[in-house]
Amino acid sequence: MLTVKKLALSTLISSSMLFYPTLQASAETPQHVVKQSAGGYSVQVGDVVVTSFTDGTVAQDLHKLLRRTTEQKTDALLAKNFQTNPAEVSINAFLIAMPGHKILVDTGSGQLFGPGNGGRLIESLATRGIKPGDITEVLLTHAHSDHAGGLVKDGKVVFSNARVYVGKPDVDFFFNEDNQKKTGYDQNYFDVAQKTLKPYLDAGKVVPFSGTSEILPGLTGTVHPGHTPGSAFYTLESKGEKITFIGDVIHVAAVQFPQPEVTIAYDQDQDGAARVREHAFAEFVKNRDLVAAPHLPFPGIGYVTKGEKGGYVWVPVTYTNRDASSAK
Repeated sequence: MLTVKKLALSTLISSSMLFYPTLQASAETPQHVVKQSAGGYSVQVGDVVVTSFTDGTVAQDLHKLLRRTTEQKTDALLAKNFQTNPAEVSINAFLIAMPGHKILVDTGSGQLFGPGNGGRLIESLATRGIKPGDITEVLLTHAHSDHAGGLVKDGKVVFSNARVYVGKPDVDFFFNEDNQKKTGYDQNYFDVAQKTLKPYLDAGKVVPFSGTSEILPGLTGTVHPGHTPGSAFYTLESKGEKITFIGDVIHVAAVQFPQPEVTIAYDQDQDGAARVREHAFAEFVKNRDLVAAPHLPFPGIGYVTKGEKGGYVWVPVTYTNRDASSAK
């Protein structure tokens, strides 16, 4: 039987910030931080339009968060990318528009990081005339704050007409408090998963899946345990083209592409997360796959290629801004 503790929103915000720290960059290390307009960026995949929507950005203290590296190595890699610590990290969500379906991949952080830190997805969707009630399916890559947080507002369902797909191992893991005691994974992750998913579970709108499962024709989900037990990729195929939504297989492009063995505090299984990343990157390079990532710089859509001296390199999708359908 599932038991869920009732937690105040303020408690969740406070505990979330401990593990998703949002720090101001100092005057000596400017990050060119400015609030951008909400909105999205679209690409065409076969017959399907996929749009990346910004939920905002947060500053992350990588010295505290990254594992299997040193502060000196982290700073050197950031410097090559004209970045400093704390590093600014995007929170992206993705909309797949198919006939009769508006499918949202992840929901951003909602209220969980507090004012000014993420939580802009609904505002971004509105720039394209999309309301929460228009969403027919939500595909969670996993049940962490910045992916599931937008499912609820003030404890109530946000996407009232949507079914929520999530890897079954995440539901099994986070809704069993004994797992916190067994693994030592912080209690905050359990609290957030329960708080965000419970209203949808009560409404019979959660669709857990294991292994590989077809969501809709041309759209599949596959569980890749590591970052969380139920972390999932979603792959859309249309007219011989495809895009894979990879969740938190990577957080920090400047560091984890050249050094994919580097993990992060959020990984429930550090070894598993590193293995998934290395295998996924190798496959993306081999197949020249287009991928969409929630924490790479907005819009977070692009390709992975091999680095000249080992490791990997991120190649953002080419920016386009014209009506190809009217070209002659």
